[in-house]
Amino acid sequence: MSNHTSTSKPKVLVLGSPLDYVPQKYFDDFQQDYAIDVLHAPDRASVKAQLPTKVSQDGPFAALVIKMGTIPYEPFDADLLSALEPACKIVVSASAGYNEFDVDYFTRAGVWFCNAVHAVSEATADMALFLILATVRNTSVAERQAREGRWKAGLTPSGDPKGRVLGIVGLGSIGRYVARKAAVFGMRVHYYNRRRLAPEVERELGVTYYGDLHELLGSADVVSLHTPLNAQTTGLISREEFAAMKDGAILVNTARGAVVDEEALIQALESGKVARAGLDVFPAEPKINEYFMKSDKVVLQPHMGGLTESSFALSQQECLENLRAYFEKGVPNSPVNQPERQH
Repeated sequence: MSNHTSTSKPKVLVLGSPLDYVPQKYFDDFQQDYAIDVLHAPDRASVKAQLPTKVSQDGPFAALVIKMGTIPYEPFDADLLSALEPACKIVVSASAGYNEFDVDYFTRAGVWFCNAVHAVSEATADMALFLILATVRNTSVAERQAREGRWKAGLTPSGDPKGRVLGIVGLGSIGRYVARKAAVFGMRVHYYNRRRLAPEVERELGVTYYGDLHELLGSADVVSLHTPLNAQTTGLISREEFAAMKDGAILVNTARGAVVDEEALIQALESGKVARAGLDVFPAEPKINEYFMKSDKVVLQPHMGGLTESSFALSQQECLENLRAYFEKGVPNSPVNQPERQH
């Protein structure tokens, strides 16, 4: 089934800048069936000012592509995007998380919304493993001392990943990559998930299921978070959850900052309940709590989990494959919602 005629290419608008990581041959083939345009707008105010004119002059646009790097535009809601109505049928995001998107608005407006399900999974898992190793080995303190010319002064032997229990909260695509990679370092993997995996998948991954979050937290030497951010997971790890952890546990978060109660984490670090934390995400990005900036107990990254060349290429291609599936078959590959109506 096709939602466009053979004589008219659907117009696709890309927000911000061109799709610069898609392989050229793939991009050339895609453009044979779709007309791609770009709204060169660096921030939210620019989009609001330019989008109505862009639509009237070069539209209407049947689809919108939103690349990684969404902070300058957030949130993606009616206030920002209503100028695309009623022609826009689908919005695709290159990011895996989508808490910055007003999915209810898209649903009411009859617009499909899709995220990139697979593109950043392995890269984000690699970041989680980096933070796990960095916190277990306490590398940031050692690096700082080496840079300051103090060599090993005052440093004590670090821990080892081998034999430690890694507790994964959310064993989706990213969590499964983490489980496989952690096993290479000799870690034993326990997991808590909304739904238990099939027995054969558990055997293949070598993981042990916990049906209660607090029991999982109490079993783990290192806790790694891989849940989406929504109403149920906001503040998922707070005072009661830190209390349930082992003394001296390590927390790693590459999911979303607001999954963790920051003040509760600071208290846990100060008390020693949590020995160290590895953080790639923060609730008020790009702002980082000053405590984390100064603390020797925290390893920081500025939300770099999915920022690799291969992830960018895969995420942009996944966006275009969602568009192709919708326009050719009527349903995209990875829909987050089910529109109430289609114009």
